[in-house]
Amino acid sequence: MTDVGTEDRRMARNSGEPPKSGVPGAQRWADYLDWVRMDVIRGTLRLSPIERRLPRVPSGWSPLELLSHVLHMEQRWFIWGFLGEPVDDPWGDWDVSDPTAANRAHWQVPSAVTGEQLANRLQEIGKRTREILASHPLDTVASLGGRFDADPPTLEWICFHVLAEYARHAGHLDIVVELGSHNR
Repeated sequence: MTDVGTEDRRMARNSGEPPKSGVPGAQRWADYLDWVRMDVIRGTLRLSPIERRLPRVPSGWSPLELLSHVLHMEQRWFIWGFLGEPVDDPWGDWDVSDPTAANRAHWQVPSAVTGEQLANRLQEIGKRTREILASHPLDTVASLGGRFDADPPTLEWICFHVLAEYARHAGHLDIVVELGSHNR
């Protein structure tokens, strides 16, 4: 039988990860979303401006496009989706107006947009997410009329979904950063 304390010391822990004994519920979701959001921001911004726009994987996305995608994704789920508030260009990270209806859609970022601008916008959206989590019970069902016409999810389901999407993309970004020329 493995000593739990010994097992825990062998596990790599990121110093930015929320503590194991943190406040449960919405506060914990907010802390974890802040952590992965900042991981994606830091990973993108540590690349040079040129590397941020270079696709390094066969699917063709760049780190800057991924940063724009998570910004729009979080906004779609919490502000447009959960609150039902209108947002400017909810699919603005895509090269088509509705990627769910398109056969071929790709992420895009206008050439004048910088990583720092996207990071600032994402942090503002993160503040809204934190406010939403502080002011609504996790079992609250999302509003109809924004993203959802029927069968809206609960706030907790949205938290799971968004955290899972962030985690996937943070892993993708880790690989792209590792492939970046600054590490050679």
